Amino acid sequence: NDSPLYNGQIQSIGPRYCPSIETKIVTFSDKTSHQLFLEPEGETTHEYYLNGFSSSLPLQIQLNALQAVPAFKNVHIFRPGYAIEYDFFDPRQLNPTLETKRVKNLFFAGQINGTTGYEEAGGQGIVAGINAHINCHGGNPFTLRRDEAYIGVLIDDLITKGVDEPYRMFTSRAEYRILLRQDNADERLTQRAYDLGLASSERMILLAEKREEVDRIIDFARNFSIKADRINPYLETLNTAPLKHGVKLIDLLTRPHIDLETMSREITPLKELLSNIKNRKEEIIESADIKIKYEGYIKREKLMADKINRLEDIRIKDKFNYNGIQSLSTEARQKLTSINPETIAQASRIPGVSPNDISVLLVLLGR
Repeated sequence: NDSPLYNGQIQSIGPRYCPSIETKIVTFSDKTSHQLFLEPEGETTHEYYLNGFSSSLPLQIQLNALQAVPAFKNVHIFRPGYAIEYDFFDPRQLNPTLETKRVKNLFFAGQINGTTGYEEAGGQGIVAGINAHINCHGGNPFTLRRDEAYIGVLIDDLITKGVDEPYRMFTSRAEYRILLRQDNADERLTQRAYDLGLASSERMILLAEKREEVDRIIDFARNFSIKADRINPYLETLNTAPLKHGVKLIDLLTRPHIDLETMSREITPLKELLSNIKNRKEEIIESADIKIKYEGYIKREKLMADKINRLEDIRIKDKFNYNGIQSLSTEARQKLTSINPETIAQASRIPGVSPNDISVLLVLLGR
């Protein structure tokens, strides 16, 4: 009854993935214990951050609860836990640049758009900041596609679907997770950064060198033949099935637990090729391994992304009076009018807009 989260003082929904101790007690009432983690605040202080005990309860109740833990019987609280209820701006009122649709040159980023988390705020901040600069100094708007960066997924979700609780970015929200890998972030985004003046020419040179080395390794793997009787004794030591006939190295590398480093111990030309890599050797080998092992999946996702990107090129913003298109469903007319999507692809991602509605728009566009 003393928690603002439950006594009516706070009406909004808290972040799903950072619940308070009182929410944990209500949600997991069947549990008999709960772990707490002490995080030192610094080398020269006696203060600890108590992880796992966020709370909006009154100070005395927080203190009583902590002192009930034997190790905390003499504990003092420097700064009690507290709850903040903040307003947010419906992000469906934003353009992909994070500029507001109603007020030119006004950009929103971070919690005001309904997100929670540092990376989420930082990702929006860099896009909003870049576009604010472009508005002042000229240039093409800067946006990122869903197959180009997680920031692109985040912003597209916000401006297309809106939020009904604090939004946290997860890999599961992206449909192109195999394309949005850690090892290829430089391949996806360095050119974009260079075009904006954010990446140096040295970084572009490093990227070109990496691509060249990765391509050289993959070409070698495609063309190097392995004889079954020559490699089978080694495969037995790796506890993997022997070959029935000769194969190309790339076919062997698609097996689980077999990678370039492993095979280089037995294949001298491969060992020499890898040893000649001068810079960022581990990074380059990892990238080549991933591209070889997941080649089929990468191609499939790229094909899917290319199909969607063709729809991203069909711009429809301000081209239709949706309320006047009777062949659209009522919900689609309402949603399309409210959001006014930039492209056919964005329109297709709006909840309530069906494939049939998209077909109607394509027919009207003469597509």
